[in-house]
Amino acid sequence: MTDPISDYLTRLRNAIKAGHKVVDIPASNLKKEMTKILKEKGYILNYKFEDDVNYQGNIKIALKFHPEKGISAIKTLKRIRKPGLRQYCDSTSVPRVLNGLGIAIISTSKGVITDKEARDLNVGGEVLCYVY
Repeated sequence: MTDPISDYLTRLRNAIKAGHKVVDIPASNLKKEMTKILKEKGYILNYKFEDDVNYQGNIKIALKFHPEKGISAIKTLKRIRKPGLRQYCDSTSVPRVLNGLGIAIISTSKGVITDKEARDLNVGGEVLCYVY
């Protein structure tokens, strides 16, 4: 696999479109941090890290849907960083997603954080994805 983050987002996107309540994803430290951010911001219901499944582990994510309408909390997962095209931003040009209604997940020297946290900490980094 050439791009594990794209695979992570695609598995989430496919599970949402299929209406699944839970999705299993092979784990990595970056994916674990992204999952924690999605939980903190309310885009997913819950998650569980399973380290006994295989060498790298597994992430079980419970997706969040509206109880009556069945609409997912995640409308769009957009991949920004690609293997052949890295997009970096400095502390002054951190992107805002939908004028603050969505989040941008950014890999910085302070760890994997959201765009708002990057502005507060005055750091830049590599833009991984947009979620809204």
